[in-house]
Amino acid sequence: MAKRAVSTPEAAPPGGPYSQAVVAGDHVYLAGAVPTLPDGTPVRGTFEEQARQVFTNLQKTAEAAGASLSDAVRVGVYLRDFGDFAAMNTLFAEFFGTENAPVRTTIPVALSGFDIEVDAILYTGS
Repeated sequence: MAKRAVSTPEAAPPGGPYSQAVVAGDHVYLAGAVPTLPDGTPVRGTFEEQARQVFTNLQKTAEAAGASLSDAVRVGVYLRDFGDFAAMNTLFAEFFGTENAPVRTTIPVALSGFDIEVDAILYTGS
């Protein structure tokens, strides 16, 4: 099975030598997205503003790979402050839906310079 790296100027650029996404067969692996604008400018607003940018970055990257967030089968959410869980949950439902939702793990971590990071695995097969 061949793999193909995906990148789009509509989402935040990678912060290092890695791809925004990789397509491998019927799966799309989305790298951890952080609250950064497509031009590389960090979003320094409220948690909700940061989270919305993270989910938008994931959405744009999924689209560039020929998929959508509704194809998500697994999502990892990393929060600096677990007190932001409810706000994240609301935005998560907005972007991923509640019907046939993906599995998710939410972990508190020591993030540097932002409040949330999210990665995902999508399945585009039948």
